[in-house]
Amino acid sequence: MSENENIINEKQPKVDVLKEDVKEEKSKVRPVPAEDFDWDSDPKKHDNYKSEERAKLEAMYEKTMSQIGDHEVIEGTVVAKTTREVVVNIGFKSDGVIPISEFRHNPNLKVGDKIEVYVENQEGSNGQLILSHKKARILKSWDRVNEAYDKQEIIQGYVKSRTKGGLIVDVFGIEAFLPGSQIDVKPIRDYDVYVDSIMEFKVVKINQEYKNVVVSHKALIEDELEQQKMEIISKLEKGQVLEGVVKNITSYGVFIDLGGVDGLIHITDLSWGRINHPEEIVKLDQQIKVVILDFDDNKKRIALGLKQLTPHPWDALDPNLKVGDVVKGKVVVIADYGAFIEIAPGVEGLIHVSEMSWSQHLRTAQDFLKIGDEVEAKILTLDREERKMSLGMKQLIPDPWTNITERYPKGSKHTATVRNFTNFGIFVELEEGVDGLIHISDLSWSKKIKHPAEFTKIGDKIEVVVLDVDEENRRLSLGHKQLDENPWDVFESVFTVGSIQQGTIINTSDKGVVVSLLYGVEGFCPNRHLKKEDGTTAKVDEKLPFKVIEFSKENKKIILSHSRIWEDKAAAEAEAENESKEKAQRSAKRVVKQINDSVERATLGDLEVLNELKENFEKAEKENKQ
Repeated sequence: MSENENIINEKQPKVDVLKEDVKEEKSKVRPVPAEDFDWDSDPKKHDNYKSEERAKLEAMYEKTMSQIGDHEVIEGTVVAKTTREVVVNIGFKSDGVIPISEFRHNPNLKVGDKIEVYVENQEGSNGQLILSHKKARILKSWDRVNEAYDKQEIIQGYVKSRTKGGLIVDVFGIEAFLPGSQIDVKPIRDYDVYVDSIMEFKVVKINQEYKNVVVSHKALIEDELEQQKMEIISKLEKGQVLEGVVKNITSYGVFIDLGGVDGLIHITDLSWGRINHPEEIVKLDQQIKVVILDFDDNKKRIALGLKQLTPHPWDALDPNLKVGDVVKGKVVVIADYGAFIEIAPGVEGLIHVSEMSWSQHLRTAQDFLKIGDEVEAKILTLDREERKMSLGMKQLIPDPWTNITERYPKGSKHTATVRNFTNFGIFVELEEGVDGLIHISDLSWSKKIKHPAEFTKIGDKIEVVVLDVDEENRRLSLGHKQLDENPWDVFESVFTVGSIQQGTIINTSDKGVVVSLLYGVEGFCPNRHLKKEDGTTAKVDEKLPFKVIEFSKENKKIILSHSRIWEDKAAAEAEAENESKEKAQRSAKRVVKQINDSVERATLGDLEVLNELKENFEKAEKENKQ
């Protein structure tokens, strides 16, 4: 049996005796003392103290007894502790006993500690002093909480339970809220592991109106880390090599814990060679050495490097390597303008798209290469100081323009591939690196083409004739219509001026219409020549007869008119009618002359007939004049 249990057991018989004495006293009738009874007169008592000494001793004795009252909060001393109870001495005639459950916020309570207690009753039903530590804490807890908040004091609390978004903590008897984000500097997934435990906190927020308290355990950790961080930061220098632990890996770099302060290794500072992701170089929780590259004025952002701890690959490049040498490498980066080739870890050269092929038409690097391809290339330029190198692929294959005039002489016929359009013609490829231009005027003898897209499309095969070779500027002039003889030699005899041709209106413009004629030839009819005999104007898709009013072999131009057909017909009819009238007039004049000549020989009866005939003739002549 422990010492504390002995103390409790020794006090328990006294309490039982007091209970029996109280019962006996209640059963007896107490005598009334005499008023003049001298309580100090005791024949057996021999007082050796003088009155002054006695008064002094009584005063000293009185000081040993605390003057307490019920419902007061006073300070007491722990004199004993068991697994169920705590015995507290408050300087009263007896000690108080408090359940151990009221001290769960303070598991380190020991004998001799000073605590606050609330006096519920100086003498309970069993004659024992009744105290409460819990009520004392509640009465003074709000003041204590405010004091802890003002002084930023570190306090202890008991985690009672879990709630939505955090934990409920008993602080000085008050239920405070511990948010999940304030438990630790690291994200916490399981809050239940903290329930029924004692933790240290800081009061971070108080709502005086609603008596709400928010505490934080994370603040204590941050304060401790901040002190460590300041100590580390104060010793940082550029170029300093430190050991750290990989704390986090992102797509753009790696965060390193340097012992309370974090630094970042950007992905470009992990390796001299190109990498797709930092995980190719480091792993989480890996301990590595890093060098400090830079930090801001407050040393809160620290740039670290890993590759800087090893020599630069360009420094180890073969000193005998020179312009004109052929090297092998792997494609690591592709852009529209070219591809970067890694010929050694950390040593790259650029192949511009213009150096990938002898072809002159526009293309991108993706048309020739892809990431990971192994290629051979010739060194075109090499600058060791600037650490730059340009490479070429086409230099490893023969130049197709060598002996170009022998392979593509003037007048030779070939098949080409349509590569690109412009307003003035078509660019075609005869072979890789050999391009040529077909001017829009050399596409067709008969059709008037406004844009090459009307004639063909990109990717089509087209027959061409070499018209001219410019070897110095690497240009070929090509033709398509020259594959056939000039049909305008034949058209000259078919579309003679004045001939009538059947045609269909296929297009219109401000000045007139385009008419499709025989053999696919197109002619032009001005607006003033489109009027039909009924007064209307010809429209698109109408098939009508047209008269050729102009033909130019040199300009390949045919001018037509529909109106001229019926206008010429009407003019011919009017001319024929005039000729018949003039003929009648001439005939009538001859008759009149004959009559006049024979008047003298005519009889009276004949004169009457002749006069009648003369009147009829003059009348007819008058009508003709009208």
